[in-house]
Amino acid sequence: MLEPAYQVDVVIVGAGIAGLSAAHRLTSAGMTTAVLEAAPCPGGRMSTEKVDGFRLDRVGQLLSTSYPELRLAPGLGSLTLRRFAPGVLLHRDGRMHRAGAPAAGGSARGALHVVRALASAPRSPASSPGRTGAPVGGAVDQARLGTALGRIAATPVERLLSRPELPATQALAARGVPARTVDGFLRPLLAALLCDPELTTSSRCADLALHSFASGRLCVPEGGAEVLPELLAGALPAGTVRTGVRATSVSTTSVTTAEHGVIRCRAVLVATDARAAAELLPGLRVPDFHPVTVVHHTTDEPAAAFATGTSLLLDADRGGPVAHTAVVSNVDPSRAPAGRLLISSTVLGTPPDGVDTAVRIHLARLYGTSTRRWETLAVHHTPEAVPVMRAPHDLRRPVRILAGLYVCGDHRDTSTVQGALHSAHRAASAILTDLGAAGSLHRADPAPNLPKAA
Repeated sequence: MLEPAYQVDVVIVGAGIAGLSAAHRLTSAGMTTAVLEAAPCPGGRMSTEKVDGFRLDRVGQLLSTSYPELRLAPGLGSLTLRRFAPGVLLHRDGRMHRAGAPAAGGSARGALHVVRALASAPRSPASSPGRTGAPVGGAVDQARLGTALGRIAATPVERLLSRPELPATQALAARGVPARTVDGFLRPLLAALLCDPELTTSSRCADLALHSFASGRLCVPEGGAEVLPELLAGALPAGTVRTGVRATSVSTTSVTTAEHGVIRCRAVLVATDARAAAELLPGLRVPDFHPVTVVHHTTDEPAAAFATGTSLLLDADRGGPVAHTAVVSNVDPSRAPAGRLLISSTVLGTPPDGVDTAVRIHLARLYGTSTRRWETLAVHHTPEAVPVMRAPHDLRRPVRILAGLYVCGDHRDTSTVQGALHSAHRAASAILTDLGAAGSLHRADPAPNLPKAA
């Protein structure tokens, strides 16, 4: 029997969550699909290190229960999300203050724009200039903030994306948001959500981040970040994902690999990180990146010794390298063995020399306890953790390079799990439109002659 003109309908290069999610949509439509991954296992930046019964995320981006693609993406039906307590805890002048639990109701208005209502709140002595009292001011300020977040949750995304675009920090000032609210709440919150401590991110992306925060709850996947790609890969047909296979070049009808030569196909989807994608697709823009360092500690102190409970703790004082921290094992007990706590802390930007010592000193102030007996489990530094989204930022960068050649990933949408999954949705839709969704044209042909799954 003659060899088929092609061996598979679509070859996907990269087995991160974008590539795996796209594979689900394509196989569900009847397309035969091969996912090639150079690394020994799928997942990309969504990886989790296992150390003595602990599960330690390398980047640890925060998720939201309101991300639409976590509900829509095929293969994630069994995903369990562990929620942080509502809102966040803000550390200011040695005290913790809860803020950001959204109020119900409210009319739809622009996300950053509505917070300017706080400017008209009467200033209590605690919220007048000086850095004492609650980070966002007095009781009236905090009530107005809750109402504003309720309005944010009701704001249609289309309206957010139609607003004028500025760097987020300039937009906050232009919209009249009081400095106490920016410094005490919005800056530390947005820094945590966007991995951008200077808020150079597009105001539209910041609006979306606030919308997600106000519409849902911050959360982490039960078992670690790697659970998302594991679920996606495990639910694909056997043999779809091929690890240890490095693509060296791509075209509209083939992928050349270092290990197995040429694989013929009808379409190619590059679903790698931005830098690797540009190596395969010359001319593709490579963004700047936000570096992220995650430091994991453990202690045998009782959970009751930490007043933070299941909350995310932000430093409103910016008094050290830690942007946000949490006793993650309180949120997701599967991440630590019995009798131990896991404290995970995130440093944004270039970490200081002696980062673990600096983090320990900072955490002692934030948690109000000695950290000398804490054990350091890991320090994960990722220089290119999150693509930068400076204004002007195209939240819907093209996924079709030309007919037969496509690209997806968080560098095509927003630099979030939601953005990565949504770009995969768009890319799969484009492929199905171009190829037709009638299914594979060679189902009666011999089994595809592809490299065996590693």
